Amino acid sequence: MTLAPETTNLKVHLSLEGDWLSLCDLSLLTPGRGVAALLPDGRQVALFLDRAGRMYGIDNRDPFSGAAVLSRGLTGTHQGRPFVASPLLKQRFDLETGQCLDDESVRVATYEVRAS
Repeated sequence: MTLAPETTNLKVHLSLEGDWLSLCDLSLLTPGRGVAALLPDGRQVALFLDRAGRMYGIDNRDPFSGAAVLSRGLTGTHQGRPFVASPLLKQRFDLETGQCLDDESVRVATYEVRAS
């Protein structure tokens, strides 16, 4: 039996400079995995969907290496807080605040995201 992919009309939107920018179909997000999206100014955002259906958007650039790889990182929780671990040097970034859990002096940008 072949299963048809789930389809939805819901889009992922990101708040950018007071406006909502449409990025992709919600169906492209898989819980526990990241997706990178290019912003109009050339920056990249890493989008995540957790198993409870909450979405997160953070800067895709790893501040320790400079590489745009956070969307490829492993997700998890630490003391009830969702994080992504960089695939390169394994520093963990809080998905809600952008704070590095391994170095208090480092933070990545976060973005408000929604599906509609």
